[in-house]
Amino acid sequence: MELFKTFLIKLKAYDLVVVVFYLFLILTNIIFNQDIEHWFLWTVANFGIILLCLLIAFFENKHNNKFWRSIHYWYIAPLILVTYKELYFLIEPIRQHDYDWLFIMIDHWMFGTDPTALLYKISFPLLTEILEIVYSSFYLLPIILGLALLHDKRYVALDFSVFCIIYGFYLSYLGYFALPGIGPRFTLHNFNLINAQLPGVYFTSYLRHFLNWAESIPDNCRDAAKYVQRDVFPSGHTMITLIVMYLAVRLKSRSRYFFVPVGSLLIFSTVYLWYHYVIDLIAGAAFMAFTMWSGKYIFNWWRRIQGEEEFDYHKY
Repeated sequence: MELFKTFLIKLKAYDLVVVVFYLFLILTNIIFNQDIEHWFLWTVANFGIILLCLLIAFFENKHNNKFWRSIHYWYIAPLILVTYKELYFLIEPIRQHDYDWLFIMIDHWMFGTDPTALLYKISFPLLTEILEIVYSSFYLLPIILGLALLHDKRYVALDFSVFCIIYGFYLSYLGYFALPGIGPRFTLHNFNLINAQLPGVYFTSYLRHFLNWAESIPDNCRDAAKYVQRDVFPSGHTMITLIVMYLAVRLKSRSRYFFVPVGSLLIFSTVYLWYHYVIDLIAGAAFMAFTMWSGKYIFNWWRRIQGEEEFDYHKY
């Protein structure tokens, strides 16, 4: 028991987040087993992911070399996508009702009309093309920040950044459970006519096809709203992009000169391209603020347990 306790203390803070969230998914599958198809397989798979997380941490602690250190950092990237896809099979059967009506009502209250309709007036193919490319680069932004910090050998700052990003992703996933929605491209616009009504130049249609596939929308589907992932509130694109921008600026990483303009365009693109309501962006910003505020307390609490010096932006 003492050996196991010693091992647990050596876990990274982001390992802790993974274990806690996957315990939540296991509990969700068990409680709602009558509604979730293949709930037992999901439960077993989630236990397997927790075990994988612990094994990776164990091998890095045991061997303490560059290979296992890299694996320990980068296993988080595919895990975020795996978690995202599991939500597809959990949210819709558990929640059943979407809340787009609420998001539309709030946007109307703030703007008097639909913000996507206002931005449509300034749309033109080249702008659409640029914004679709930027929007599609979303998952690359945390990776680029990680590579920049790794290149500078700022390992504690990297630990903190990975922790904040995975913590932020999982908090946004809880938002999807609380208020599921599908977005204005389905509710306010004709999804099947997007390429005709909001055309790009060359890559836009291909990128949209790829993103649709990632959101589980079948090709040539007449009722895409039935299949799409419930993932609009809060806007994860806004939330995680703001986290990356904030970290890059506070850590004085040279990558900030890239993230600030690209991140700003990406956030703008979420409404311009009809993926999100404005209230999603506001919620994403609020979730980001909570993530960074609470995240530093949690991260430093864990470092104190490990007997490490508390993290400070100016030191690391």
